[in-house]
Amino acid sequence: MVDVLIIGSGGAGLTAALSAKGSGASVLVAGKSYPTNSQTSMAQGGINAALGNVSEDHISSHIADTIKSAHGLCDEAMVRQMCADAPKTIEWLEHLGVPFSRITPSSTLTAQHSTLSIAQRQMGGASAKRACYAQDYTGLKILHTLYDTCLKENIDFMDEHYLLNLITKDGVAKGATFLDIRTGEVKQIDAKSVILATGGYGSLYHGFTTNAYGSTGDGVAAVLRAGGAVSDMEFIQFHPTALKHSSILISESARGEGGYLVNSEGERFVDELKPRDEVARAIFKELQENKEVFLDVRHLGEEKLMELLPQEIALCKLHEHVDPAKELIPIKPVAHYTMGGIDVDYALEVTGIKGCFAVGECSNAKVHGANRLGGNSLLEITAFGRFAGENAYKHSIYASSKPADDTQLQKDKAHLESIYAQESSVNFYEQREALGKLFYQNVGIVRHNDTLTKALDEVIAMQVLSNKIGIEDKSPTNNTNLIDFLEFSNALLLAPTVISSAIARDESRGAHFKVGFEEENEDFKKHIVLQWKKETE
Repeated sequence: MVDVLIIGSGGAGLTAALSAKGSGASVLVAGKSYPTNSQTSMAQGGINAALGNVSEDHISSHIADTIKSAHGLCDEAMVRQMCADAPKTIEWLEHLGVPFSRITPSSTLTAQHSTLSIAQRQMGGASAKRACYAQDYTGLKILHTLYDTCLKENIDFMDEHYLLNLITKDGVAKGATFLDIRTGEVKQIDAKSVILATGGYGSLYHGFTTNAYGSTGDGVAAVLRAGGAVSDMEFIQFHPTALKHSSILISESARGEGGYLVNSEGERFVDELKPRDEVARAIFKELQENKEVFLDVRHLGEEKLMELLPQEIALCKLHEHVDPAKELIPIKPVAHYTMGGIDVDYALEVTGIKGCFAVGECSNAKVHGANRLGGNSLLEITAFGRFAGENAYKHSIYASSKPADDTQLQKDKAHLESIYAQESSVNFYEQREALGKLFYQNVGIVRHNDTLTKALDEVIAMQVLSNKIGIEDKSPTNNTNLIDFLEFSNALLLAPTVISSAIARDESRGAHFKVGFEEENEDFKKHIVLQWKKETE
């Protein structure tokens, strides 16, 4: 039995692993892919901390910007903790070896306590240049550094293991079951504490998201099945600037460095550094009026672009066949980040499941509210990742060392056998495409109660079809067809929670904008929490 089982090997999981191991716990990290393939690597622009290196800034300003961006739908105590921890989190990351971009010491402001010569840029919704960055590879550099450090600390990894279900006994987490993707074996891992760091559910918008295909909310779905709670599922952030044809992210850093947004008539139509929800709706309005929208960075010059935004330049050339130094970049807003997720308390412990903690995009720690402030996602996974690791270790000290029985293991084995045996008369890949399009059109940037209701009806119809959906590949080993099916099943399970929450929220707040209810309503300044009662054994 391991002290702390961490499910998910992205930035949040790796940070939690280092924290728990440093506290004295035995740690195992299980992930469905490899750590370097996680969504953290897609966070390009920067990580927020009020260092005051290149402009006057204070922790109080960071807190105020976060609360404003969240439209009040956040827990101020959690926001204060995250923002106050930011400077020492940056110091910790630098100590590990994250290669942040630098400024010369002579140009560093002396008004703040910081002695770090880290460069900072401005992101949307921020009142100062606050985002520490490593060119436009910030998340990737952080992720690789965390992984290297985990290897140095001899932390155990179990890669290519797909989470099936949590194991609970009397409302207490006892471990989890996994499918070993390489061998096809179903495994049970017993643990005194469990940390979920499995990422968000942005791939509900399949084909219209910056997220990888695997961001299907596997951990969120597992919590629901185990009797835990989810909250704020209706709040999905749409990033204003994804490439028009591929939906690949062009970082907010491109606008932070001075890029313009222009329509096909050459007009700038919005302040590019407003919060993401406002910019995304402004772009959506232009598109609804049959205008194209472009990101213009030509005026920055090729030398500056290659110094600050080399990845964006390469992505534009590869996927849109445009040279940003000379041409406009065609863009559109797409689903990017899920503010809602697993409901947790002040210790990041899952509501309804003791000894189970959640951190990162899968978790709703009440810091992002209705609209996440750009640059706060990398901060959350590192600042709160360390916090989750500490708390999971503390729980493990007093937790029972008696392993769980194999009831869940046998259920999951039987379920997989039934999937293999099921005939497939409906192509679930087509269903996945249809679900993504349905969500983008009906549960998107601008929402209507009638189209939300229509979307819910269509999702229910898809669920009814599930007994006709199976897999073509019957091989037990390295079966990606099976993994795709399991991921789609989780997406289909979570879809009604998003739509139902959106229907229930008759107001507009942050990323949730509803026609007919365009103003914020104090009656809805609350969290919508959903929880299923677990079936009795």
